[in-house]
Amino acid sequence: MNLKVNEIFYSIQGESVYAGLPCVFVRLTGCNLRCSYCDTEYAYDDGTVMTVPQILEKIQNFDCSLVEITGGEPLVQQGTPVLVEDLLASDYQVLMETNGSLNIDRVNRRCSRIMDIKCPSSGEQAMNDPGNLKRLTANDQVKFVIGDHDDFLFAEQMLSLLPASLLPDRVLFSAVSGLLSPDCLARWMLDDRIKARLQVQLHKVIWPDRDRGV
Repeated sequence: MNLKVNEIFYSIQGESVYAGLPCVFVRLTGCNLRCSYCDTEYAYDDGTVMTVPQILEKIQNFDCSLVEITGGEPLVQQGTPVLVEDLLASDYQVLMETNGSLNIDRVNRRCSRIMDIKCPSSGEQAMNDPGNLKRLTANDQVKFVIGDHDDFLFAEQMLSLLPASLLPDRVLFSAVSGLLSPDCLARWMLDDRIKARLQVQLHKVIWPDRDRGV
């Protein structure tokens, strides 16, 4: 099984409930959405075709048990479920970032699916798959990327549709970098008693001048 890989690197988890931990990232090529705030446009097309064993061999070199598959959108590639299965079989703790537009149950539920619910300012709200709300488990995470107050109100309304097992620790509110300040988002969350976690993109704090490999 082959996958097109944009980059594989070892860094600090910048997002999710695992923020701050060392992690190996496998960024796959390709995405079916074009969000207004996308910061990984370089992963739309560029990449190298690799077999799953080749990917596993490169991951092993980092001696790290936490692996995140990201993109782009990992689920646009047919080989992603195979990669997840092989990583789980090798006793890795596996995370997968996904934009929420495709069936997340294509991958094993032992993988923690970090699923976006697209807010209006993304321009891709219509692409959210409502069926994914029923596929979420207590092992998953949900992320709202918020660019303005309308996005915040949308995310607030969506909270009632999420499994109670995810609230509050595994639901993430993240401000669009350069568009909405984290302190503004924090104030909205406090004022409305939001039962969710404020997420700051840690990798952008540590390496503000780097776009890749972090």
